[in-house]
Amino acid sequence: MDIERINPREWNCSAVVHGNVVYLSGIVADDKSLPMKGQTEQVLKKIDAVLSKAGTHKSRILSATVYMADASLKDEMNEAWMAWVDRSNLPARAAVGAVLTPGTLVEIMVCAAR
Repeated sequence: MDIERINPREWNCSAVVHGNVVYLSGIVADDKSLPMKGQTEQVLKKIDAVLSKAGTHKSRILSATVYMADASLKDEMNEAWMAWVDRSNLPARAAVGAVLTPGTLVEIMVCAAR
């Protein structure tokens, strides 16, 4: 099986496709001045774009890992997540506190079927 790399950069790719599975790198917001909900909304829009480029959609997400710089802001992240996620096709998901790059409040990785 071939491996397809989407948006290759110096240190990683936005996604790697192997077979019928799309593996996204951790996606972060571009605007670090936004609060948790705003950063999460921006990340989710970026995930939509990468999934589209890979030929899939959020309804095909298998799993997601959400890294938060401050886990006490989980409710704000969840507000954006629940407004975005396909509730008929919920993925497996973990949300954990983590040390992130300064200014980054949330980073999300997903795997999706194509």
